[in-house]
Amino acid sequence: MRVWQADFYHHPQETSVWKLHICDATMTWQYTASCSQSEANSQWLTAQFSQAGELPEIIQVFRPQALSLIEKAAENLGISVVATRHTPALKKWLESLNFPVKIEKIPPIPVPEILWGESWRFGSLPAGDVTELLEQRPIPIVQAPEHLLPLNLGLASGQTIPGVVIYGGKMSMRLARWLAENHPVAVDYIPGAPDGLILEADLADRWVLVTFDDQDMQAAAQIYSQRQQQAKGLHFLLVQPDDSEITYSGFWLLQKE
Repeated sequence: MRVWQADFYHHPQETSVWKLHICDATMTWQYTASCSQSEANSQWLTAQFSQAGELPEIIQVFRPQALSLIEKAAENLGISVVATRHTPALKKWLESLNFPVKIEKIPPIPVPEILWGESWRFGSLPAGDVTELLEQRPIPIVQAPEHLLPLNLGLASGQTIPGVVIYGGKMSMRLARWLAENHPVAVDYIPGAPDGLILEADLADRWVLVTFDDQDMQAAAQIYSQRQQQAKGLHFLLVQPDDSEITYSGFWLLQKE
């Protein structure tokens, strides 16, 4: 399948010129073009896509400000667009050109209280058990991209993968569906007053999962964060009705950028 990673934006110091950057995941092919701000529309993008080369089946976009225009242009050509923060080749290329890739962080908002479960805890899995869990447990909702599987990240089977486990009770499936609709990216520990866990989702959304000021929980959160770093940012989010370990509602394999 042919996949493009694309960005269409202006440099903060050169707002009158918009630049299109397209590449493939291996950076063996790149395409660039620029236009004035008055030309920066879906019609211009459609023309550029048409002449860039063999059209892809999918265009991946990481920048929220570029998404709408690229979606309109792609629709004109029958191309699917995937909004994802995971465009490593494109971001590395843009950084080499001194083009901004960081997305401004918006203040997080609480997860709707009606969705929240009964309790939660930090958890962990040996890297070697992740694939077995996905293959042997019937889990209704799963997000485990192939590029995030521990083996594909070069992690040893005994490497500890940290995670957050939510016991949803009667709300377990409803919470799992809500998470699936919002496309979790990472669960970050943020120290503060109080400390908290922030869910990064979609391209730029941020949600407060929980807050806490208990010293034991703070210590556990620090271990969770350290284990993330040791596992190349890899971690998981698991939603299940209770602690029986019999039924799972949703599982997400995530990676902190």
